[in-house]
Amino acid sequence: MPRRLMFVQLKTGYDTDRGPSWIGWVDFSKTWSTAYFRGRTLRRAGGMWDANFYDTKTDEEFWISGPKRDRTDTRYGPSGPEVEPDAVATYYAFLDGAPLPGRENG
Repeated sequence: MPRRLMFVQLKTGYDTDRGPSWIGWVDFSKTWSTAYFRGRTLRRAGGMWDANFYDTKTDEEFWISGPKRDRTDTRYGPSGPEVEPDAVATYYAFLDGAPLPGRENG
């Protein structure tokens, strides 16, 4: 199962880009259509206005994408994402110029 360091933001119940967000490890299915994060099963879906995944149990919508070096992951959010403790070293190495694990070639 591919594992990637990702930016994850809860969209349901919040104005545009104001939901809580995290930088953390996300496990993906072989087809990349299902993501697993913080005990949630998130399924990829099209046609959602401001999200690209939804929780299969709660229908809450999420945005998942790669983190940005310039830290502009949340466009309008009041603060930056919470960095998961097991992702801190990899995230700060990425911010300092290291490639993300699994994306060394692009």
